[in-house]
Amino acid sequence: MTVNSKAENTVSRLWFMIHRTHNMLKACEDQVFSKHKITTEQYVVLVTTKYLGSHVRPTDVARLLAHSPNSVSMIVDRMVKSGLLRRIRDRRDRRVVFLIITGKGEKILKPAVLAGWEFVEKVLSPLSSGDREDFLKLLVTVQYEACKELNPGAGAGETGKSNGECRDHLAEGLDLRALSSASGPEERRGRKRKTG
Repeated sequence: MTVNSKAENTVSRLWFMIHRTHNMLKACEDQVFSKHKITTEQYVVLVTTKYLGSHVRPTDVARLLAHSPNSVSMIVDRMVKSGLLRRIRDRRDRRVVFLIITGKGEKILKPAVLAGWEFVEKVLSPLSSGDREDFLKLLVTVQYEACKELNPGAGAGETGKSNGECRDHLAEGLDLRALSSASGPEERRGRKRKTG
């Protein structure tokens, strides 16, 4: 096998493993969250809505999750029907709609976040702290390249800026243990000030 074909084989295997791992993780998450009577998509929308706090629009959720607004809207429709979310119209501009987590949604979210966190810790447990940091950096690099493909007309600075903002939001928001006990961004910021 030549060096070139070996490198191509590694790239093919890597790409296959990225997709296969994503699908397996999604199937595991579906199992974890089905025990709490929600889908993985509903869980992600609940967590994102909780993280963003008050005045969350469906488009804000879609942007943070890198989903289309239509797909988020369909998930939200089902969540409103099942009583997990409410839509509230802005008083000044009736075209603007905000999402609010209901009592039922809050009741489901806390144990689901804890179960999700246990799953994450279990799956990542074979990786050392250094391996996790390296893995995160590699994924961020691949995500950045994918972002450039999705926004070919954007300048390098613009693509980097929007991708950097997304990374910053997600990095802060992925403290799932804090999220399960805090009511919103204000409370989490207050806790950081006390401990920092």
